[in-house]
Amino acid sequence: MDSNKLVKITVDALEEIKAFDIKVLDVAKLTSMFDYIVIASASSSRQTKALASNVQEKVKNAGGCIFSLEGEQTGEWLLVDLGGVIVHIMQPEARDYYNLEALWTG
Repeated sequence: MDSNKLVKITVDALEEIKAFDIKVLDVAKLTSMFDYIVIASASSSRQTKALASNVQEKVKNAGGCIFSLEGEQTGEWLLVDLGGVIVHIMQPEARDYYNLEALWTG
């Protein structure tokens, strides 16, 4: 599936479950491993898990593949690997600490 379409499906799925501070980073020029990183915040581990579940469901329903899901144990930071798109769903404390936006945008 096209990465741009995956981003659209992912953002819609995140917005549906009330994720906040959603950022889409185009990293195609920085790495050949994937094209986009989507970062979203959630207010609790329950919400991070619900967001990851909704993203997976919507992508599968659209014919896309889920390559892996990481972080379900704690729910503080979940990563959903969609191939051309990597989705990070984080609680605000983890997001502030790791500051992925600065890491990938310089």
